Amino acid sequence: MLQKINLEYILFLDIETVPEEPNFEALNDEKKDLWEQKSRYQRKDEYTAEEFYERAGIWAEFGKIVCISVGYFRVNGDTKTFRTTSFHGDEAKLLKEFKNLLNGHFSSPKHLLCGHNAKEFDFPYIARRMIIHGIELPYKLNLFGKKPWEIPHLDTMELWKFGDYKNFTSLKLLANILGIPSPKQDIDGSMVREVYYEENDLDRIVTYCELDVVTTAQVFLRLRGDELIEDDHIKSI
Repeated sequence: MLQKINLEYILFLDIETVPEEPNFEALNDEKKDLWEQKSRYQRKDEYTAEEFYERAGIWAEFGKIVCISVGYFRVNGDTKTFRTTSFHGDEAKLLKEFKNLLNGHFSSPKHLLCGHNAKEFDFPYIARRMIIHGIELPYKLNLFGKKPWEIPHLDTMELWKFGDYKNFTSLKLLANILGIPSPKQDIDGSMVREVYYEENDLDRIVTYCELDVVTTAQVFLRLRGDELIEDDHIKSI
């Protein structure tokens, strides 16, 4: 089935998120109370709401997107190239730019979106933040009323599960066991908040996000039995 999908119809993507404010004290009193209630189950008695706030970026209600990176294949005979680009900075602006891409070059019914754990995280997070900003959802993210087979989403983690819903496999682990060379990353997901708010280095985050997009695409190639794409055929534009 995967082999029947035209690689040029797939838009691979990844997002990076941070808490909506630099620290817990920057929240107003109502939002502090709401955060305490929302995070109570996850933090239990191990952390205070304030201590746990550095993880707020994983919830769309308390976080924001600082980067959406995308990648796509171009196939010419036996030669495949892969191009990446990123939308970053102001959240409302990057969401609108990403929407324009989905409504433009990737608007065909044949086009699919693909990420790692994207059905649980990236896709709903983007949709929720668009709604929060009053941005009308593009067709590719508007799931209301759609039947499961009508949803144009692929997820490399879901593909790896083979129906085992109890299984979570990180992108890094999956790449390792599939023999995909690890990209040289100087940060990981747990450091994004610090790099954004304390180091003010968005470029590092963009680089990290784009490398994850490349890895996701490589994983997809392995899952369908294709050869990996060579480094010199991967470019950021």
